Amino acid sequence: MSIFGSMKTAVSGMNAQANRLSTVADNIANVNTTGYKAVSTSFSSLVLPSSGGNYNSGGVQTSVRQAVSDQGDISYTTSSTDLAISGDGFFIVQGADGTPVLTRAGDFTKDDEGNLVNAAGFQLMGYSYDSGAPAVVVNGFDGLVPVNVNQDGLTAIASTSGVFKGNLDSNAKVAPVAPATLPSANAATTTTDTKKVSMVAYDRLGNKVMYDFYFTKQSVVTPPPAPPATAATWEVAMFRNADAAVGGTTSFPYSTAGGDVGTGTITFDANGKLTTGGAINIVDPVTGQTIAMDFSAFTQLGADFSGTGTPNGQAATPVKDVTVDGDGIVYAKYEDGSTKPLYRIPLANVASPDKLTLMSGNVYSANGQSGVTVTGFPQTNGLGTIKSGALEGSNVDLAGELTEMIESQRSYTANSKVFQTGSDIMDVLVNLKR
Repeated sequence: MSIFGSMKTAVSGMNAQANRLSTVADNIANVNTTGYKAVSTSFSSLVLPSSGGNYNSGGVQTSVRQAVSDQGDISYTTSSTDLAISGDGFFIVQGADGTPVLTRAGDFTKDDEGNLVNAAGFQLMGYSYDSGAPAVVVNGFDGLVPVNVNQDGLTAIASTSGVFKGNLDSNAKVAPVAPATLPSANAATTTTDTKKVSMVAYDRLGNKVMYDFYFTKQSVVTPPPAPPATAATWEVAMFRNADAAVGGTTSFPYSTAGGDVGTGTITFDANGKLTTGGAINIVDPVTGQTIAMDFSAFTQLGADFSGTGTPNGQAATPVKDVTVDGDGIVYAKYEDGSTKPLYRIPLANVASPDKLTLMSGNVYSANGQSGVTVTGFPQTNGLGTIKSGALEGSNVDLAGELTEMIESQRSYTANSKVFQTGSDIMDVLVNLKR
């Protein structure tokens, strides 16, 4: 056996325990770091060839392992921009150099420009709704922009479409055939079976504009051999509520130029399902707007009349808060209770998260061992859920780290004793000549 070899083996052991102690120190230092993933030291032996009765001591080498795939505890906060991931995936963020990287640290706050940045200064990236609902780029980071939640001032969105749904009573009587008895004639002689309901939309300045909708049964179709006459055609007439007559017992006649702002018919089959006429436009000569109304969700069944309208658009109102749902959609919440989607936050993942390259700022980059980065929206393709007003804590087990520290200290001391013993033997050899 080589005395120098045993001393080198002891040095190898001391270096290995020093590396182990370094990972313990790193874990303890980051026990309160948001989204931090614990690292550990793995040992493997180094064996040198030996022959006969001559044994050559080898040594030990270490490698650092990351517990990136282990979920940390989630705790709730009072900030809606604090985000945690429950399940697999990483936030996509970028640093000052503009390079996208991955992180689980979701302690985001607004910077001076309104961008969401975490404690390490990395900007959260997402897809904008400026051009409609975004689509994810599954194999790259193209199309991602910093998530900016600065929504100062008032915002108004004009109504361009709406959906009206409900039921028309199949037992309603048919209006007299004289055209003057229909609401579209803008006369006060409409049938008592005509049903009226109103809907609020918004003009270009965010002002509310109310429209009155009149539904009148025009005809009944009785196909041979004369089953119950349930198939029918209804007239839909729409007027500006602000132009309704006042002081009388009816809203007719309306003073709008040309009378109604939209008229059409909808037809139902014998089963009460709409067959034709589901789309009718409101053309408002006052606001200059055209609102495409969809009536395709109406039915004609033997039940009381019901109707409700849901237009798009938004009144002029300030932003009160910003919220994020589990699908990653960032909403601006206005004082009137309405919401508007601003961004959608994607998540990214790799085949082997524990093999990612760890970088300063608690961020990771993909490499050949981790696999390629795949991007998707939360709750799709195995990705987790985003929780707003919550943070994922470090997954460090403090009690376990303290135990590791004691073990490292004892092992380091034992290896130093081997080195010291080898040194003493060398002294004996040197003293043989004296």
